[in-house]
Amino acid sequence: MSTLKKLTAVFFILLYGIIVCDTASAAEKDSILLYTPFTKISVPPGESIDYAIDVINNGDALVTLDLSVTNLPRNWNYSLKAGAWNVRQVAVLPGEKKSISLRVEVPFQVNKGNYRISLLAGEGNSLPLTVNISEQGTYKTEFSTRQANMEGHAASTFNYSADLRNRTAEAQTYALQGEVPRGWTIIFRANGKQVTSVDVEPNSTVNVTIEVKPAEQVEEGNYVIPVRAVSGSSSGEMKLEAVIAGTYKIELTTPAGLLSSDIVAGSEKKIDLVVKNTGTSILSDVQLTHAAPVNWEVTFDPKQIGSILAGRETTVTATIKADKKAIPGDYVTNLEARTPEASSKASFRISVKTPLLWGWTGVIVILAGIGIVLYLFRKYGRR
Repeated sequence: MSTLKKLTAVFFILLYGIIVCDTASAAEKDSILLYTPFTKISVPPGESIDYAIDVINNGDALVTLDLSVTNLPRNWNYSLKAGAWNVRQVAVLPGEKKSISLRVEVPFQVNKGNYRISLLAGEGNSLPLTVNISEQGTYKTEFSTRQANMEGHAASTFNYSADLRNRTAEAQTYALQGEVPRGWTIIFRANGKQVTSVDVEPNSTVNVTIEVKPAEQVEEGNYVIPVRAVSGSSSGEMKLEAVIAGTYKIELTTPAGLLSSDIVAGSEKKIDLVVKNTGTSILSDVQLTHAAPVNWEVTFDPKQIGSILAGRETTVTATIKADKKAIPGDYVTNLEARTPEASSKASFRISVKTPLLWGWTGVIVILAGIGIVLYLFRKYGRR
């Protein structure tokens, strides 16, 4: 009988202990509050989140709580700190609170979506947190621009604004490279300075300006320009496009560049002209016109030119006929080569000379006059 009493006593003692422990645990759970103002935060891959958390003791006894984080996805990291120290346990007096900071580090390689983690303080005290990953994660370098296509003339300078983003876990030094056609130039600028390489911290972005200048005699068309940012462990590339719009330029001159000649009144003079296409587009329907002195005639052979390719030239013969009554002196004849898009004028200074026959006739007249005077003087001068 005494043995039965002893067993009964032990049973009630154990039962009482369990009830007391459960009551104390429930009391602790009810008295502890974990608080942070922002429980759902959205970040891109590779970011870190800092939570400011208060551990509040609403009870009437000192509590000591072990701290940990659960449900943390693979390759995620966290740290708990109070000031400069890493902490794993916190003691809070009755009616007081302690502040701790929780940093959650999100890796670069992570899927887009919501991730739920919890901060545990002691038994049964938890703070649920949701991390929203705003985009699909990668571990790479991104080199991009919002405006990859630009249009301009051959004399234009194309300026592209690009973003170089380091989406790796380490600082990178990127060499900047570009492939342009022969005769073109490409320059990279960062922070207002010409550079050949840039340093980019993890999960940071640097703006790079890319200046592209075409060759002087570039033909119209579309030109693709690959550019790259290359480091020892990662690289990014993109393709730029420069659209060269045609330029229309024409030049009218002579083979030797001389714009003067001479002519005898009433005669013709043939002058070789050169019509040059100095632009980057084909010239079509080239018309030749003139503005000459009164009673002068100007003709062209050929009268018009069907087309001239960029950088090419065509020879034309101009025949100028002076007025037979033109007195000796300098005259100006304006010649023009014209298309619907461009034109060029050449002013020729033409000196008119007296015909040789007229010169001899004048000499004969003068000599005849002298002879008549001498004859009359001899015949009547002595009387």
